[in-house]
Amino acid sequence: MLYGILFLAGGFCYVFLELIWRGRSHVSMAIAGGVSLVLLFGVLRWLPHVTLLLRAMIGSAVITAVEFIVGAIVNVRMGLHVWDYSELPYNCYGQICLRYSFLWFLLCVPLAETLRMLSDTL
Repeated sequence: MLYGILFLAGGFCYVFLELIWRGRSHVSMAIAGGVSLVLLFGVLRWLPHVTLLLRAMIGSAVITAVEFIVGAIVNVRMGLHVWDYSELPYNCYGQICLRYSFLWFLLCVPLAETLRMLSDTL
């Protein structure tokens, strides 16, 4: 039940952020957001004594990895072209880039602490 709620919350938040940032989103982003939050909760739950900075770095890496995998499937394999970061510096195949990884890191600072508090209550 908890993982289902986390999946829905992650999917909703990811789409919400995209609507604010780009003015549009795609169902694949809801899936990416849901998977990201479930994975983050699982990973960070096993690392309760790691510093907040390191948890945020891990969170950014997890979200970026999920975004790369979803991008490889949705954009490259299926050809849907939901996003393309090819014009941004330090991108990897146009699917992920350093700029957005850094923004995920900033977002993961409060998110990692929130997930730690949630984990502590269970």
